[in-house]
Amino acid sequence: MTPPLDQILAPQAQSAVIAGLFIATGWWVVALQNRKRDAKLRAERVRDVQRALYAEIRAYLAVLQRDHIEEYGAEIAHRIETERGYFPVIPTEHNDAIFRAIVGELHILPRDTVDPVVLYYSQLNAISAMIADLRALDTVKIGTGRAAAMYRDYISMKLGAIELGEGALAAILSNVDGRRTVSNPDAGLSGP
Repeated sequence: MTPPLDQILAPQAQSAVIAGLFIATGWWVVALQNRKRDAKLRAERVRDVQRALYAEIRAYLAVLQRDHIEEYGAEIAHRIETERGYFPVIPTEHNDAIFRAIVGELHILPRDTVDPVVLYYSQLNAISAMIADLRALDTVKIGTGRAAAMYRDYISMKLGAIELGEGALAAILSNVDGRRTVSNPDAGLSGP
């Protein structure tokens, strides 16, 4: 009895077909393994970027909350209005070092995370511009009332940064690894 395929294909051709099937199967297996590895690496990168942004945002918010910025701002604005020639020294702020370092990779973050994070960092840019304006302010020329109003606006922008920062932190927590999860602010970024 002859094998059934011998009438259709020569034994050498059958061997070639079988070898080709094994090679093609190998390609598919390798491709699937590569895809799985790439997805794992991407998830790790997303997690790393989110963790870094989370830490940077949380650090600035902690400082603002620790300093009771609203009460402090009201006190300083009052001093600007009541103490002749008084205007505070306003330090330069750099609270976006990590964001600047990873801005080229922002696209890897989930869409639900990108918007709140960008809004928060846009607010920091606006605060930096306001600091520059306040430093260039001539209080004698514009008067203490207007100077105090500008300082109140500056404090208001910082309070806005707190709100936007909290929104960004919540978005990061709800999208750990790029997957929508139930957010638990007490859980941190240890996992979904």
